Amino acid sequence: MQTQRWVLAQRPDGLPAPGDFKLETSQLPEPKDGEALIAVEHVSVDPGMRSRLSGDSYAAALGLGETIESAGVGRVLKGNARLPEGALVMGGFGWASHAVSDGRGVQVLDPAVFSGSISATASIGVLGIPGLTAYFGLTDLGKPQADETLLVSSAAGPVGATTVQIGKQLGLRVIGIAGGDAKTAYVRDILKADAVIDHRVGDLTMAINKAAPQGIDIYFDNVGGEQLDAAILNMKPKGRIVVSGQVSEYNAAEPRGIRWVTPFITKRLRMEGLVVYDYRKQFGEAQAAIAGWIRSGALSYREEIIDGFEKLPEAFIGLFRHENFGRRLVRI
Repeated sequence: MQTQRWVLAQRPDGLPAPGDFKLETSQLPEPKDGEALIAVEHVSVDPGMRSRLSGDSYAAALGLGETIESAGVGRVLKGNARLPEGALVMGGFGWASHAVSDGRGVQVLDPAVFSGSISATASIGVLGIPGLTAYFGLTDLGKPQADETLLVSSAAGPVGATTVQIGKQLGLRVIGIAGGDAKTAYVRDILKADAVIDHRVGDLTMAINKAAPQGIDIYFDNVGGEQLDAAILNMKPKGRIVVSGQVSEYNAAEPRGIRWVTPFITKRLRMEGLVVYDYRKQFGEAQAAIAGWIRSGALSYREEIIDGFEKLPEAFIGLFRHENFGRRLVRI
C-alpha cells in the first residue's frame, strides 16, 4: 500500500509558499505486532503551526523533512487491543494519508457522542484544541463575572466563535471583532454577539469605545498587533487580556508588538497567554460542557471542508489570507 505525506521542504520567509512544502509518496510498511493501521480521512490546518515552521515556539521547531504536524480523524483498517478495526479515531496524525500506531495518543470516538449535531470532525475542532483553547482561556485566565464585557478578536474563527458563545452562556456582554460583511453578520446573527465591529472599517480604537463606552473587562486576543493595542486602550481597571494567538504577527519580518504599555500600570491590567495542553487533565470536563451546549442548541460551530490531499499547503496558506470561514479541514 502506498502512503503520502507533506513534509517541510524549507523554512518560510514571511507568508508561507507552496514551495515550502513537499509531497512524498512511499510504500507503507506492514504494521508490527500490536500496531494498528489507520486511514486518515480529515486533516486540520492550524494557524498556530506557522511559528514552528520557522523556529521554536510552544514546542520545538519542526525539522526539515519532517511531516507537518496537525490533528486528524481516521478509520482503523487493521486493529489492535486499543483500536478496534473499523473504529473512527482522532489523533495527531499530521499531514499524512495513513498512520501506524500502538494506540497511545489516539482516541476512539464514541458513536454515542459523535452523532447527530456533533460530527466526528468536531473532535479536532470545537471539541478539540480550538474549542478547548476558548474554554480554558476564558474560564480560567479570563475569570469572568456575570454582566462583565468581553471583547473577542477573530470572532468568526473557530476559537473566537466558541469564545463568543461561551461568554454568552456565562452571562457576559460580548463584542466580536471580525472582517467583512459575511463574517460580521455571522457573529451578530448566528453567534448572537451583543455588538460586532468590522476591523476593516474606520478607527478600531474608536469603534471599540463606541461599542463599550464603559470599557472592556476581558479581551480574548487571537490576532495581536493593532487589534491588541486598540483593546488595551479600552480596558477597564483590573481588566484581563487573554492571549490565545497572534495571527497578524506570524508572518511579519518585524512583528509590530505592543505599543501601549502605560495602561498596564495606570489601570492595573493583567495579560497572560496560554498553551491549552497545560489543561490536558481537564479536557474531559470541558468537552462534556461544550458538547452539552451543542446538543441544547446553545452553541454552534462551523466547518469549512476542502477536498483533496494535494490541497493541504494552499488550504494552510489561505488561513493567512483570511480566506477561511470556520474550522478549516481537508478531506483526503
